[in-house]
Amino acid sequence: ELGVTLFNRLPRGMELTESGHALLTDARAILAQVDSTVAGVRRIARGELGRIAVGFTESATLHPFVPTVIRAFRDAAPDVALTVEESSTTDLVASMSQNRIDVAFIRSPVGDVSDITIETMMVEEMIVALPAAHPLVRNKRRKSVALAALAEEVFVLNRRPSGPGLYDTIIAACRAAGFSPRVEQEARKNLSTLSLVAAGLGISIIPASMRHVELESVSYLSIDDAPGLAAPLHLAYRDSGQSGAVKRFIVEARKCAKASGKRS
Repeated sequence: ELGVTLFNRLPRGMELTESGHALLTDARAILAQVDSTVAGVRRIARGELGRIAVGFTESATLHPFVPTVIRAFRDAAPDVALTVEESSTTDLVASMSQNRIDVAFIRSPVGDVSDITIETMMVEEMIVALPAAHPLVRNKRRKSVALAALAEEVFVLNRRPSGPGLYDTIIAACRAAGFSPRVEQEARKNLSTLSLVAAGLGISIIPASMRHVELESVSYLSIDDAPGLAAPLHLAYRDSGQSGAVKRFIVEARKCAKASGKRS
């Protein structure tokens, strides 16, 4: 096939020609590359190589579950290139539909999620954040308050476009408690919401994991008598076309959720 002599026959055995030596050197390199390619393809399928883009909402990043999952994934697949993006639930779902991100930690989803799986990782309670000088927290022994007791308060909430699911949950819970909340201030991010609370502009209802944000001028109380007031944490991912890295990430998230008891 090559049209050249690769070896010369000797009385006993044979010897490679110069062309034969050249082919042997390249053939060994080609076979080694084939083995390496096959191994690499198999590692990609197992989720040990490749890329993954992970999104999350601001409130999700404040929950210890999210960094726990990312650490577990990095330990399980250290050679996968991982990028992260923080945005609103609505924008994250849109980015996933457009294949810009692969998975996302979100709160309550809205809009068209027909091509996306929303898997609940855990559900946490919601609490009320109040200015430290608020009458409800002057009694240091008070640990909770009924939602109905907040009927006359001014509310500071995260803007609905940034987190429509939680916003609607808060409004619905307040109405179930017998009042419509008087929302006078809205912020783009949860941390900005807490800053407005610290400034004395109102109270807010937030996921319990945000209690870890320690601001000198903000106090936190649990909420009684509001069974529907909860903040789910979901992992969203496309129904089809999942890479090995995405499948491995989902597995690690499920393991962490199981270890945490799926509720905090």
